[in-house]
Amino acid sequence: MRIAMIGGGYVGLVSAACFAEFGVEVAVVEADPGRLASLHAGRMPIYEPGLDALVAGNVAAGRLSFTDDLTSALAGAEAVFIAVGTPSRRGDGHADLTYVYAAAEQVARALTHPAVIVTKSTVPVGTGRRIAAILRDVRPDLPCAVASNPEFLREGSAIADFMHPDRVVIGVEDEGAREVLRLLYRPLYLIETPIVFTNLETAELTKYAANSFLAMKVAFINEIADLAEKVGADVHDIARGIGLDGRIGRKFLHPGPGFGGSCFPKDTLALVRIAQDAGAPSRLIETVVAVNEARKAGMAGRVIAACGGSVRGKTVAVLGLTFKPETDDMRDSPAIPIVSRLVGDGARVQVYDPQGMDQARPMLPETVVYCQSALAAAEGAAALVVVTEWNEFRALDPARLAETMRGRAVIDLRNIFDPVTMREAGFAYYGIGRPAGSQPGG
Repeated sequence: MRIAMIGGGYVGLVSAACFAEFGVEVAVVEADPGRLASLHAGRMPIYEPGLDALVAGNVAAGRLSFTDDLTSALAGAEAVFIAVGTPSRRGDGHADLTYVYAAAEQVARALTHPAVIVTKSTVPVGTGRRIAAILRDVRPDLPCAVASNPEFLREGSAIADFMHPDRVVIGVEDEGAREVLRLLYRPLYLIETPIVFTNLETAELTKYAANSFLAMKVAFINEIADLAEKVGADVHDIARGIGLDGRIGRKFLHPGPGFGGSCFPKDTLALVRIAQDAGAPSRLIETVVAVNEARKAGMAGRVIAACGGSVRGKTVAVLGLTFKPETDDMRDSPAIPIVSRLVGDGARVQVYDPQGMDQARPMLPETVVYCQSALAAAEGAAALVVVTEWNEFRALDPARLAETMRGRAVIDLRNIFDPVTMREAGFAYYGIGRPAGSQPGG
């Protein structure tokens, strides 16, 4: 089988490499010259563990190729996946479908044979119907089916998520197209992965519903963490106590500075707009969006309070800039408002992140100092703030930190350190949702 993938970004590149690993011949169409040159040179334009080796192996095997020639990529393709960006539209929060519709029109003009046009991008309800209308308008002579196949990939573990998914959701109403996609996903069917076939609207809404529900769990446990601090409870024990309930589940019950990234902020806001436009407002998700924004904005206040109410003239070390570990993605990262507020309040901010510093530079104030290690960032700092839970930070020796830092405040927004060990090393330790005994003076 041969398919084409329109877009060599995160979703498109990971999906293309994984389909190729299934034995499918995949041509990736990438319009950005710089990204295309990187792909041809074997350099990944994104950081995702294992992706470089997966791409290299399938390129060498002749199953994966990259091009900016749409016509050649479409030749012989049974399915064409649209995996271009759908950022939030400025001003109203709706998903911007400019790239999706442009890709659909370009594909329609370039196709020389019937094919299944599949949206892999996260798109609002009704997008598939609109794409079908575009295909009919541009190429009334060419009968093409439209399908929706939303992705459920987690940055940092996307390859495993694709190869061993909880489920595959496919919105399709044409029996021939259904069979093409069934064959494409046959390797997953053989390992008994549930494949859920629905209509277009259901598949489109499922993606938003899934991400919004997970975002709601994050916002919920963050609010419980705040309550736990007030009443002397431990949010981690609470998360375990409720997470072992099969109706709730253990995942996404980790307290922190708020969710960010390429999916949750964009998709929750888009679902709010979709629901409002449909006349069925989602008050719950509206609140999740508001709660999360307030949480990210308020995290710098915790740092300032730990520094005695002012950071002016003080050096603050920030460990972790990306919205989560094992990615270089800075989109909507909590680090952005935290660092910006600290700099605005007069702090000298020294930062370190294993993968995200190049991406962070255009998003953070110019005065930020970028360091080559966690200990270098901590050098002379009055306070140290953990924003992203990279594994290498967990291994930091408290004694070395104490020797390196000038002050003794540690604001652990991911709870990666043991409070007792940090106190024994002489630190004033501030965690998230932990009982009073783990806080200074407790």
